[in-house]
Parts: sequence; structure tokens; C-alpha cells
Amino acid sequence: MPKNIQTPPIGAADIEAAAKVVAPFAVRTPLLSFPVLNERVGAKVFLKPEMLQRTGSFKFRGAFNKLASIPHDRRVGGVVAFSSGNHAQGVAAAAQILGMQATIVMPADSPVTKRERTKGYGAEVVLYDRDKEDREAISVGIAQKRGATLVRPYDDPFVIAGQGTAGREIAEDMASLGLVPDIVVAPASGGGLIAGVATAVKSKFPQAQIIVAEPKDYDDHGLSLRAGHREAHHAAGRTICDALMAAMPGELTFSINSKLLANGVIASDEEVGAAVAYAYRELKLVVEPGGAVGLAALLAGRIDAKGKNVVIVLSGGNVDADLFAKLVA
Repeated sequence: MPKNIQTPPIGAADIEAAAKVVAPFAVRTPLLSFPVLNERVGAKVFLKPEMLQRTGSFKFRGAFNKLASIPHDRRVGGVVAFSSGNHAQGVAAAAQILGMQATIVMPADSPVTKRERTKGYGAEVVLYDRDKEDREAISVGIAQKRGATLVRPYDDPFVIAGQGTAGREIAEDMASLGLVPDIVVAPASGGGLIAGVATAVKSKFPQAQIIVAEPKDYDDHGLSLRAGHREAHHAAGRTICDALMAAMPGELTFSINSKLLANGVIASDEEVGAAVAYAYRELKLVVEPGGAVGLAALLAGRIDAKGKNVVIVLSGGNVDADLFAKLVA
């Protein structure tokens, strides 16, 4: 990765180009609004349900845009990716569509549902111990040995631009409703989704506040925004938001997010679990914990939403049945 990034790695034009690439294959997810939620928080809230996206999360957007950019003469070597689950499925599904072999390096403790679905798209799954092994080193080794293309989960311009198509849809749909989004909230692990969303939304609505939502103690983006440079979180153990456990913001993503994000908010595992249950019981939506962290922060009162137009990205719905049952019980 370049050490000094002076200009943003992507812009609105890159997202426009990505939209043309992914449109025939990705789902254009709607904006949903619920009176019960609006009344609870005193705002006009719109939810972007990316669990309705192909593979059950926004990750398909960036994965497909990246894989489609690989020259045909290099596709024979296939692709390698490392992921706790959602990027894995996105890459595997995109590879299947494009006729490429995919190898995915996944933590051994990732949800069984995500592992099995990744295999279901025809990918080879290689497991590793996230406490003792370096997933990126394993992936690089496999890619070099096989002549494959490494597909990073967030620090790649094509991936960021692909994720940005979700933000492009938000901007277009809010404009079609005649509304200006005051606040747009999205979760972050490495920061690719919110970097793409921020780029797209701010290009149409420059006054919109873009807020990153993270699990409590895993708020490396919040720490980094306050410090003015990338900082790692120092969380120990696990969070139920298994998709949001990257230790530090990506270098490319933070070069965007440091300029476009207003601030960060957090939600505890208990608050996230309550949000998952709320979405199921009150909104009839199935959201995985990592996908519900923005909604959790809103419900916990950590976002100054009253009287405003607020968009919350629900980034995915790939949750183990046993965990989901426990959270909604």
C-alpha cells in the first residue's frame, strides 16, 4: 500500500462506473421507513436493508466490481480472499458468476452459516486461528503459489467504489422523495462500506453528516477520527458483531473517511442484541449483529436524530440461527 495518499483513491465517477458494472447482477435495495421507529426516535428514519442484497450483505457489490475489473487473461488463476464471512460470500458468488475459482481464508470460529454458504457458491474454504495466525499472510501465500488475484475486503479502490453503489442508491432515492438526508449512518470494520457511502452521498448532499457505527471497544474508526490518524482498538475477547472486528481502519479507506466522516458512535453487545430483536419483532427484518450496530446506536440515543432525516445502513443478515434465536427470545 502507498504510504502517502494525497488524493482520494476513488471519487463519484468511480462509483458511477461501478454502478454500471454491478447493476445487472446486484439487487437495488429499497429505503424502508416505519412509523413505529419514527415515533420512537422522533425522526424520519430510512433503513437501507442490505440483508436483501445478493449473498445477504452489501459485500457482493464491491466483490463483483473488483472481480469484473480483473483482465480476462489473469482470471485463470482465480481469486483469493480473507474474510469472517460476508466478503467471503460476496467474492465466492461473484467468482461463480464470472466463472472463476475462489479460495477463501476464514477464521475457524466464524459462523457456520457463513462458512457453509461460502462453500455453497463453489469456493474452497481454508480455515485459520484468528488468535494465532495472520490471515493476510496465509492469503498472500496461496495467491502467489497459484498465480491468483488477492481480493482485499476493503483496501481496494474497486471494492470501495462497488460498496459506494449503496450510497449512490441512498442519494438517488432520497432525492426522488424530495428529501435531504441530514444524517447517514453505516457500520465499519475496515471502512470500505462507509468510505464508498460517504463519497456517494456527499457528492450529492455535501451537508449530510456521515457517521460511523462500531461495537463498543472495537471503535478504531472513532479513535482514529479523534486522533487524526489511524489507530487500532485494544479490545480483548469477542463481540457478537463478528463482521466488525478489524483492528484498525484501512489505509485507503481512512484517507477517505478522515475527510468525509463527522464522527463515530458505539453500541454495546447488549444494545446490538436488543436492536436485532427490535428489527425482528417490530420491523419484521432479519439483521445480523454487525449489520444492526447503527440501528442500535440510534435506539440507544447516541445519534442526535430528533426532527431530522436519518438513513441507517443495515449492512447484512447472515446470522447463525442459534444466535438469532437467543437474541430475539
